[in-house]
Amino acid sequence: MRPVHTALAVLIAAVWGFNFVVIQIGLGHFPPLLLSALRFLVAAVPAVFFVGRPKVAWKWILGVGAALGIAKFGLLFTGMDAGMPAGLSSLVLQIQAVFTAVLAAVVLRERPGRVRVFGMGVALAGIAVAAVDGGASGPVFGFTLVVAAAACWGVSNVLTRKAAPPDAMNFMVWVCTVPVLPLFALSLLFEGPGRDLAALRGLDWSGAAVIAYVAWVSTVFGFGAWSYLMRRYPASAVAPFSLLVPVFGMSSAALVLGEGISGLRWVAAVLLVGGVAVTSLAPARTPARTAVSAGSSPATAVASPAP
Repeated sequence: MRPVHTALAVLIAAVWGFNFVVIQIGLGHFPPLLLSALRFLVAAVPAVFFVGRPKVAWKWILGVGAALGIAKFGLLFTGMDAGMPAGLSSLVLQIQAVFTAVLAAVVLRERPGRVRVFGMGVALAGIAVAAVDGGASGPVFGFTLVVAAAACWGVSNVLTRKAAPPDAMNFMVWVCTVPVLPLFALSLLFEGPGRDLAALRGLDWSGAAVIAYVAWVSTVFGFGAWSYLMRRYPASAVAPFSLLVPVFGMSSAALVLGEGISGLRWVAAVLLVGGVAVTSLAPARTPARTAVSAGSSPATAVASPAP
């Protein structure tokens, strides 16, 4: 990769890592489901009026929108609101690569091979260590919700590969339209209209900046720039940069939010990031017809946009 594109890839990872800190700050202004709904509303409008008509079947847009937008981000934001630290969340969420590999083996018939199975085992060991650390420093419920969010991310990755969108930005913008109304409805149901109205009436510059960052900087800029790199270079050259996300997430949470990084968390980080790297970048034995329908290489398991 050219140096300027390498710098861009690192910048995207930094933007996505710092996004966890911004989410944590945003949860001080909004209930989690309302914050997620606002994020997708602002990301989709007005962009949806400029990207043209959808270029894949609506079943894929609805499926990815439900798995990624409603389930993954709803669970992630709720887990962080329940006390899951921002830095630990950025780390644990990377287990999505293991869920993606397992689902790809079942749905896309991608046999993982011994190297990828080894990588999954290492990553799961990292999750076990993170669970021990999380049990000592945070609520088990929040940890469980973030792991569930990673599983939903894996589902959305496989659906995206089945869809094989020819225009990634067009696809992502339309996907962002799907969760808006369901998340608003879920927020009204579980968080209550009184709490939602109080948050909206109390909107200040800090709250507006949070929404702008998670919608425009993290989603529109981050995904747009990532898609640009994925079009210019092989996935195997771009995907490893996503492994920097938890590094930036943990370090920025420590600097901005004062979150401590224990020795156990460092061990979990090494195991999880190393295992995800092996799982995501090792080749899978894919039947020819499945490889054609899936569209992209196995390395795209970590090439999906982070939160």
